[in-house]
Amino acid sequence: MDSQINDLIEDALSDHPSLEVLSGQLQGWLKDAEEALPDGLISLLHGEPIGHPLHPILIHLPLGGWIVGGILDFWPGRGSPEREHAADSALLIGTLGAIPTIAAGWTDWSNSRGQARRTGLIHGALNETAFLLNAASLLARRRGRRGLGKALSGTALALGGVGAFLGGQLVYRHGLGVGHTMTVPQG
Repeated sequence: MDSQINDLIEDALSDHPSLEVLSGQLQGWLKDAEEALPDGLISLLHGEPIGHPLHPILIHLPLGGWIVGGILDFWPGRGSPEREHAADSALLIGTLGAIPTIAAGWTDWSNSRGQARRTGLIHGALNETAFLLNAASLLARRRGRRGLGKALSGTALALGGVGAFLGGQLVYRHGLGVGHTMTVPQG
């Protein structure tokens, strides 16, 4: 896909004055919340000990688990109990892996600005919605409502895909975290 098309899609999603106001307010609240956390934790979430952002490393676990779960859920043919268990396990691993990924993502987002901040807010909102849908899917599956669980996790996977597209824009268009950690404002 031509990068200009990617940019047009991002612009259509993120170039709104109300989104700028909302992202500014949320970023202020997040910065206030970070003040209460130990400096070492913020440093870790930014990836300072490894010299580059932690979020891009961590995203592989939730997205990988959710993709594997989706493949196992929707593979053609009759599902076996073993395949259902494997799908549920992959979904669980991915959903648990999303917790530190979300924390690192919001910590990095707290230092973004401009269009990158607005796009990052949409990216985060989509992925947190995917996280919540996958958690609900796990509960539905546990209660014997497999069809509902598959619908929830399938929807979550689609939202995660759109969120991943926007994450790519944050890195490749806006250069967030490229060459250094997100401890300084970027965007």
